[in-house]
Amino acid sequence: TSCPYRADTVIIGGGCVGVSLAYHLAKAGLKDVVLLEKSELTAGSTWHAAGLTTYFHPGINLKKIHAYSIKLYEKLEEETGQAVGFHQPGSIRIASTPTRVDEFKYQMTRAGWHPTEQYLITPEKVQELFPLLNMDKVLAGLYNPGDGHIDPYSLTMALAAGARKYGAQLNYPVQVTNLNSRSDGTWEVETPLGIIQAKRIVNTAGFWAREIGKMIGLQHPVIPVHHQYVVTSTVPEVKALKTELPVIRDLEGSYYLRQERDGLLFGPYESQEKMKLQDSWVTNGVPPGFGKELFESDLDRIMEYIEAAMEMVPVLKQANIINTVSGPITYSPDILPMVGPHQGVRNYWVAIGFGYGIIHAGGIGKYLSDWILEGEPPFDLIELDPNRYGKWTTTEYTAAKARESYGFNNIIIYPKEERFAGRPTERTSGLYDLLKTKCSMGFHAGWEQPHWFYKAGDETGYKPSFRRTNWFDPVGREYKQVMEKVGVIDLSPFGKFKVKGTDSVKLLDHLFANVVPKVGSTNISHMLTPRGKVYAELTVSQLYPGEFMLVTGSGSELHDLRWIEEEVVRGGYKVEIENMTDEMGVLGVAGPYARQVLQKLTSEDLSDESFKFLQSRHLKLSDIAVTAIRISYTGELGWELYHRKEDSVALYNAIMDAGQKEGIDNFGTYALNALRLEKGFRAWGAEMNCDTNPLEAGLEYFVKLNKPADFTGKKTLKQIKEEGLKRRLVYLTLETDDVDPEGNESVWHNGKVIGNTTSGSFSYSAKQSLAFAYVPIELSKVGQKLEVELLGKNYSATIIQEPLVLTEPTRTRLQRKGQSPKI
Repeated sequence: TSCPYRADTVIIGGGCVGVSLAYHLAKAGLKDVVLLEKSELTAGSTWHAAGLTTYFHPGINLKKIHAYSIKLYEKLEEETGQAVGFHQPGSIRIASTPTRVDEFKYQMTRAGWHPTEQYLITPEKVQELFPLLNMDKVLAGLYNPGDGHIDPYSLTMALAAGARKYGAQLNYPVQVTNLNSRSDGTWEVETPLGIIQAKRIVNTAGFWAREIGKMIGLQHPVIPVHHQYVVTSTVPEVKALKTELPVIRDLEGSYYLRQERDGLLFGPYESQEKMKLQDSWVTNGVPPGFGKELFESDLDRIMEYIEAAMEMVPVLKQANIINTVSGPITYSPDILPMVGPHQGVRNYWVAIGFGYGIIHAGGIGKYLSDWILEGEPPFDLIELDPNRYGKWTTTEYTAAKARESYGFNNIIIYPKEERFAGRPTERTSGLYDLLKTKCSMGFHAGWEQPHWFYKAGDETGYKPSFRRTNWFDPVGREYKQVMEKVGVIDLSPFGKFKVKGTDSVKLLDHLFANVVPKVGSTNISHMLTPRGKVYAELTVSQLYPGEFMLVTGSGSELHDLRWIEEEVVRGGYKVEIENMTDEMGVLGVAGPYARQVLQKLTSEDLSDESFKFLQSRHLKLSDIAVTAIRISYTGELGWELYHRKEDSVALYNAIMDAGQKEGIDNFGTYALNALRLEKGFRAWGAEMNCDTNPLEAGLEYFVKLNKPADFTGKKTLKQIKEEGLKRRLVYLTLETDDVDPEGNESVWHNGKVIGNTTSGSFSYSAKQSLAFAYVPIELSKVGQKLEVELLGKNYSATIIQEPLVLTEPTRTRLQRKGQSPKI
């Protein structure tokens, strides 16, 4: 094998994901695509995979990845002349508890607005499709026609043939021994055969991804897990069938089972106590030369699952096990892969951490190829952002989470799900120790943040449900606290950046669709992609001339920082950017008495005339330095107080003491969500993201198409505006019983699914459910009757005028004019 000296893109790792990326980049016309594999294609986790393919995913946008993969695999043989061994007998998830039936109904409304076929089927239909099942416990099935399995080796070889046909170079055995980044953003890839100069590199190295990351100082949170599956010899009852059995997933039994020739193949996911990690590879590295090896099998470890499978599929009892495969598969802390460019390193991309690489390979190859070639992701997949992890993601955390995730493979997925392994991380706010016993904490990008607070008589703890549960009344109480008195919330997880330098104004004017705020002012600004999608929403404050503070949600901290840093490099802007997220605490104080309480702690005039809405200034509260911004996501009178993390406890105590007479108290993020929805405030990641443009999301007010600066996305937006919108975000009230919308549910009209909700909550003022939803323009008028599907039932919904509750600044303005505003 000879290696080229130059390449556009070097892909490191020849499993199904890397080969799929090479295939898609080359097919799209990119020249000089080079893949390096240190032993042979499919070595690692690909060759021994069970090869399951399914349209189903509990997430939203990953369904698109699955669907693309399946459609690609259907055509691959015809395109490349290579057989891929694709079987599509469909698959059935089995529900054997009433809660699991609820989960299926929950998943049905989340799938209804996607093109994928998915059906909730009766036990009779389950039996008809899989006649060898013991039906005693079967209550329902979730059926996806078109699901099945593929031979991973043949799939990879077909993709490789396609990649070569379109001009990619696949070189093996060639090991990458070192990576050097150059000042112009290009890379030197060192191999025993010489150095390759590359414009960008993509790490697709599977469970070697950590070793590649270490070469450039990154600690990728991936860990190898032992996964076993068992193959039987011929089973006469299987051999006698006319058609192939669908794949079964017995969720309570925690295993999958499918037909393999005339026998059966099944693979369990053991509980976190029983499952096995290969942690020595994390500490000492993968043994040199490991390629197509397997681990010792261990049937004792999976005995209870084998017994469960025998009970569910009785013909297994007589079957002989002829093969047990125990091989390494990679896990990330949350089972989802990491896909995309990496913050803090230029032109370094990853597609790593795949626990389900076979079904993801096709779709991710296409997704990443589009992103590389077009400069923005083809659709939103923030859940796969490699930058969702950070310095807080330690090896201990990764191991604890991988154990939990593997064991929870078939767990019931509730709305507002929390998982507790590996918590808390080192990322706790200054108030964590003070508040941890007083509330139910949620996990946000490593941080612990109060969801809701306990009072005497409450049923405390995490009690997940598809219906209203133990937090429903306490959240109503916190809602009332903020609306009638004053509440305090820990907002420390916000992502916080300082931007300063000669070009700071020019940079922000180009990055954001809104105007740059004046010194002492704050605004809400959006970064758009070239295609006019909403990449991010931040608050921007100019604290001193040319010095800005940018604030974003905890989940998009490094996602947004990377975008800003790339723009700085691309445009050669003279600015300094500092990530202050971990050093800075934030407290939100909101409610009608917020001014009265804070005024006791400062000599600064906080009156409406002196400290207006959306102004920011530095002041001392009880001798503690804070940057105060008059803004609140509650829509009530309030301030966000930015301060040094080490001052959090003193500041919190001072505010609590000052508010005794006013009846001050804590509130959490669940109440915050109810408050913001009533005000009609949008949330990034729900109402807007890389799938939506700001016009359909109702953000025109923040998008200044007439400002002189040619901000990213401006040209496209003007076009979109001219052509007219196809859909719009609307505001709905719902007539429900004990269930509330969450977002991502199907919206119906005249017996058809016509749109989807984006977020929802109970409105404690209107005493009914409230939701945002995207619907076609012709169905978007106020008064329009629609239906929203929740847990298998369609509830009637009505589009209303937004907002349900006017914000405090608007109410104050109307009162001055002598009108009586609606609260």
